[in-house]
Amino acid sequence: MTDMPQAPVVDAHAHIFTRAMPFTDTAWTRPDYDYPVEAYLADLDVHGVSFGVVTAASLFGEYNDYTLAALAQHKRLRATVMLDPDTSASELASLRAQGVCGVRFQIPLTAALPDLTGYRFRRFVTRLADAGMHLELNLSGPQLAQMLPALADHPIPVVVDHFGLLRSEGEMAGAGFTAMLRSIALGRTFVKISAGFRLPADRLESYAARLLAEAGAERLFWGSDAPYVGAEDRVSYADTLQTLYRIIPDARVRRRMSDAALRFYFF
Repeated sequence: MTDMPQAPVVDAHAHIFTRAMPFTDTAWTRPDYDYPVEAYLADLDVHGVSFGVVTAASLFGEYNDYTLAALAQHKRLRATVMLDPDTSASELASLRAQGVCGVRFQIPLTAALPDLTGYRFRRFVTRLADAGMHLELNLSGPQLAQMLPALADHPIPVVVDHFGLLRSEGEMAGAGFTAMLRSIALGRTFVKISAGFRLPADRLESYAARLLAEAGAERLFWGSDAPYVGAEDRVSYADTLQTLYRIIPDARVRRRMSDAALRFYFF
């Protein structure tokens, strides 16, 4: 009998919600089911994952109430939220004390970015850094190519979601992936090995291998993207773990990834 691989210590990307929460007017989908914090914690427990990071979902915009309530009850969780750029330093400090470790920045993948050189954006990023938070980016390659260089002079950690949303092998030679590698080399950027089911299945191993070679295990975090919104009928928590074991087959490398995520989000 073959031993099961050791599960990651941290799931760095999942969403929790109920149908009672308000969807934004522009929500790309409106799930007709609940995935409450209790269901997420049950998934973690069944699969031997100790800690979780609740990631802000664009469907609910700046409604963070449910996430904050979950953080208050469960110390094994951390979270990112979505916020207005005018959020004050005192509000950020309060959120940080509650277990919020970062702010997620997400816009439509073909949309233009805000003014990255303007005072409002620079003030917000500076306040995040002062509060000990990171900036999480769920952006396309062309958007990353603009955003990451603009952040180079800011002393703020950056986490890029979902492999940098690589859609093809060719994008590994594109401006977005190049900007991501340059940002990693500066020492403050990390990439999530998450939501592989949203990317070309036959390319995941090459994506992971390239990121490992260029960034190293300490710059990569694994996330399940539970509850797989839009793909609920074809993805399970166990599937996301099996994908991780397939594309990162070395248990020692996975352990280094886990240790890095634990340090980043919890210590």
